[in-house]
Amino acid sequence: MKLNTNSNIYTFVYMTVVVIIVAVLLAVVSQALAPKQQANILLDKQKQILGALKVDYTNADPADIYMALVNDTLNYGEQEVYVANLNGATKYILPLSGKGLWGGIGGYLALDADKNTIYGVNFNHESETPGLGAKIVELPFREQFEGKHIRNAAGEVVSVAVLKAGKHAEGQEQVDAISGATITSSGVSTMLEVNLAEYEEFLKVESNEGKEEDHVEPEN
Repeated sequence: MKLNTNSNIYTFVYMTVVVIIVAVLLAVVSQALAPKQQANILLDKQKQILGALKVDYTNADPADIYMALVNDTLNYGEQEVYVANLNGATKYILPLSGKGLWGGIGGYLALDADKNTIYGVNFNHESETPGLGAKIVELPFREQFEGKHIRNAAGEVVSVAVLKAGKHAEGQEQVDAISGATITSSGVSTMLEVNLAEYEEFLKVESNEGKEEDHVEPEN
């Protein structure tokens, strides 16, 4: 019996078979690439944490540097805190996530052992405007946070405000917003405030290394 290739049944069966074949191929490719994708995600996270620690990994393997510096991960509910030893001093790195003008923003905040002084920050964004909001990833903006304190005189966690030049935040230390990128700058300010509030339980616990005690390697 000759197959009628012009019939609706033939067309339906043909398209169904093609869809099934394509779906299977895509599933196989996705499965094969999954380990590589996960490795890339992990490496990107490690690079961002190193960025918050102000560590240059240009001429070395960032994964090796990360493993040498970051020696612990603390869990506070759904929150994670990464613990690093940098030149004998403890640093705590907090993940950040928030919303900018066109999409998500995020990054990592590194604190000194006193859990109050900002050592460094590293921001990222999904789709902020080049030359404006996208400047949150650049050093001139990020370096403003270094040495700022997230607690007020009463010891309360109040974050650091991101404000237009000339404006003042009562009871908070502050940095200058990016000119022409008000919404993204406000997004960074809100992200810091909201995320630090989520880490309040961790931040109110006094560190045993608040005075940057000398680091002693454990005996083998």
